Amino acid sequence: MMRIGIDFDNTIVSYDTLFHKVAVEQGAVPQGTSPTKLAVRDHLRAIGREEVWTEMQGYVYGARMEGATAYPGVLEFLRWGRDRGLALSVISHKTRYPFLGPQYDLHEAARNWVSSHLKDTGGPLVPPESVFFELTKEEKVRRIEAMGCDYYVDDLPEILLASDFPAGTGRILFDPEAHHERSGSIVHARSWVAILSYFRRLCPKVR
Repeated sequence: MMRIGIDFDNTIVSYDTLFHKVAVEQGAVPQGTSPTKLAVRDHLRAIGREEVWTEMQGYVYGARMEGATAYPGVLEFLRWGRDRGLALSVISHKTRYPFLGPQYDLHEAARNWVSSHLKDTGGPLVPPESVFFELTKEEKVRRIEAMGCDYYVDDLPEILLASDFPAGTGRILFDPEAHHERSGSIVHARSWVAILSYFRRLCPKVR
């Protein structure tokens, strides 16, 4: 059985529209700011309001998490994998509580999002017992190894290129905006449609 691990924030979940909406609501950015998470962050940093950005992250990942959306193609990929009998897991890292502002339980908010969004009429697309939110990057990498992932998908090259990343795990970088240079040891994907196509080609050779 093939085992595929997937990161959560900015890999399964897109926050672009939500961060822009919250930032405009709070008057933190002009309404004409590009509707992306990075544009909101860069604007606040440029005007010396890093603490506003930090507190906004806690608010979005906590109180407003339910308003986040899945990247196009994620549900189709998870449904295909589940129905094919692949072992799918969500393995991510995030602090339990925000650094600034109200102390929302960010792990609970993320689990609630998984329960309400990663499902269809056939039930959960990822089993609840296969959803992990670790506190550090190091613990996340250890979880990837412990789960025996044959492949792992992440938006962060530093995770995939970490010295302790399991050598036997295939590395797939989800990079929809092509922010990162290509690396010979990593499969680059601009979309979940591309990731699904990759595994459709691969699976007949593995099973």
